Amino acid sequence: MEFRAAESVELPYYITIKVHRLMCLELKKIIDSILQVFSDLESARPCSSGMQALCLLQSTMDKAKLLIQHCSESSKLYLAITAKAILWRCDKIRKTLAISMNQVQDMVPPLLAEKISRIIDELRSARFPLEPSEYEAGAVILALLQQDTSASGSKLQSEIEALQLATLRLNILSPFALLIEQRSIKILLGKVHDREPVKRKILNYLLYLLKKHGKLIWQLQSKITSPEEDNCSSSMEQQHGGGKEEDETPPNDFFIPKPPEEFQCPISMRLLCDPVIIASGKTFERVWIERWFNEGNQICPVTNTRLEQLSITPNLAMKGLISKWCLRYGIHIPEHAKPIPSLLSSWETSSRSIASFGSSVLGLQLQIGNVSIGSMSTGSTLDSSDRTPNDELAADSHCQRCHLSSVTLSSHDINAAFLSELDKYSWKSKCKAVENVKGLLEDNDKASRLTFSSSHVNPVITFLKDANEMCDIKMQKDGAEVLLAILSSNRIEFPPCHEDVIYLLASLLDSEPARESLAIMEVLSWQQYYKSRIVASGVLPSILKVLDTTATECYTLAMKILRNLSDCSDVGYHIAYLGYIPKLVSFLEDSNVAGYCIEIINNLCKIDQVRFEVTEANLFTSIARLLEDGKEEQELAVDLLLSLCYEDTWYCQMIMTGSIIQSLLSIHSNSSSRAAENAFHLIELLEHMKRSDASQCSVPSYILSQENSHFCSSNEGKGSSSQAFGFLIKKASRFLRGKC
Repeated sequence: MEFRAAESVELPYYITIKVHRLMCLELKKIIDSILQVFSDLESARPCSSGMQALCLLQSTMDKAKLLIQHCSESSKLYLAITAKAILWRCDKIRKTLAISMNQVQDMVPPLLAEKISRIIDELRSARFPLEPSEYEAGAVILALLQQDTSASGSKLQSEIEALQLATLRLNILSPFALLIEQRSIKILLGKVHDREPVKRKILNYLLYLLKKHGKLIWQLQSKITSPEEDNCSSSMEQQHGGGKEEDETPPNDFFIPKPPEEFQCPISMRLLCDPVIIASGKTFERVWIERWFNEGNQICPVTNTRLEQLSITPNLAMKGLISKWCLRYGIHIPEHAKPIPSLLSSWETSSRSIASFGSSVLGLQLQIGNVSIGSMSTGSTLDSSDRTPNDELAADSHCQRCHLSSVTLSSHDINAAFLSELDKYSWKSKCKAVENVKGLLEDNDKASRLTFSSSHVNPVITFLKDANEMCDIKMQKDGAEVLLAILSSNRIEFPPCHEDVIYLLASLLDSEPARESLAIMEVLSWQQYYKSRIVASGVLPSILKVLDTTATECYTLAMKILRNLSDCSDVGYHIAYLGYIPKLVSFLEDSNVAGYCIEIINNLCKIDQVRFEVTEANLFTSIARLLEDGKEEQELAVDLLLSLCYEDTWYCQMIMTGSIIQSLLSIHSNSSSRAAENAFHLIELLEHMKRSDASQCSVPSYILSQENSHFCSSNEGKGSSSQAFGFLIKKASRFLRGKC
């Protein structure tokens, strides 16, 4: 099988990547590492599942190339406001590549496997940094989109300030750069589908901003960045306005100068809002230095000297100077600065796709050629034609109304219905909703009245993905428990799942929600749709590794999953290749999972290699114990012996032992009809195999006396069954003679 892999990621324009350059270069580095061994992977010719992994690997690398190309050709402003989505796509590509490489690692020669191991380590440690300047540009545009701009003057000033900061951070500083940006937005508009109205509104609004304020913004940037003009402006101010008071604003209301360096936080490089002094004597923004200390740092970020104490003191003098400077230039700053969230838990109002920006354009009444921003109040209602899938602002308001209405409606009905619209809410509201449902599940009375529908499944899966990306262990566990409760409800029909939900569940196996993840996978494994996808996803090694744990509940769930998957032909080859057949046989000694284990082995024994390995692992010794001591497992054990003997007469010789024959006789007389019938067929088959044996060894008297005594006590008054049982005893005698 050949793949259309390139020799390397061809990015002759990688230096001109517009935005998210660090992310793209990290992605390119990963792809280059994989391409160095890709031809060797093809030459190794792994099995069918390995080929599927290679196909997935190639497809994922193609997605990475397209993502890098997107960051090189798209609009800078649009890339900035979709930074969270770009970051999530990069991390998803990284995880998919790691899973694919992990699947083929055990299917190639040791030397190549070692190279793959290093690549997997590189994938696990890879991080995609989001540059602060790009984040700031996206954040200010998003804030503009979400702003309540009922006053036209305030709207105009906000647009100019936001666009000026964004273009400065994204290096759109010339008329030519503005022209390129407008053309990029128009190209994106040409590619927008009709089912993406939110994206179209955002792009139209960005184009509107550039057309309306582009020339003015360029002029303002020129004034700010030109030292000569700054000096000229200063000298003119000294000549003509030297006697004016400090709080008088300059003639040009739109001229916003760059803050002096001493007014900027050394960490964020932004104007100080709440300045504080630390032990080194340096001044920082409160939220930034507190975060610095909370991360475990004990040195000054500027001087790199160790601090004797980590106390902070408000710098009131600096705050007074900054207030005067802001008043002089008519600049308004918030009382407290908002920190940039961590890379994987940032932007609560963002989501994984452009649909998440529905909240950003809430209230935008955009029309071609006439774009305006309409006002919106917190309690406003949306017309159905204007409602977007992820209007978090409206959703949060709706959430509050739902809680207020709980006086007249039962709370669990509200929370259950809330799940179907979970995607519309902010992260905090989502967490509260899931916690409420989990609390109801813990109350037996309320849980019995709690109803779910298929519309709840995908929103909860999305919530679980978010919690996993944010490394929120508590929300992972809560979300997994709620999802398990939904899927376990026999009143709903399973909808098609997200394409990577199996990978999501597999990624949770190494964390605290492992039990919940296994339980969900066990429920899904009963459905043929999901069963085939679990096998095709290549997560079987992760499930098998659970068997190495000592947690009874976890490896029991893993056994149930394997039991449901074992009728798939590829599963047996995987388990044998990974060396877990002896492990399965050893679990026959565990009464908690012996029944599942027999079913798995019975399904896998259609494969010659598996039959050979179970024999080498002393299967029949364990089966003999189950026939003697087991209750529910006896029927399954007899089925397994019968199927093995039908496969090959060699197994008949293996089970002709006194203990197995005695157990078969006992099962025939005391067990259920199916177990007794199969025991009878098995003894008949063994008798047929022994007819050619002419040896006449004496039968051990203690065995015959045992069997006759047992026969008399258990079959008194049963004429026909006694005759049949006596017939079996005679056959057993002949078997035992053959073993003398």
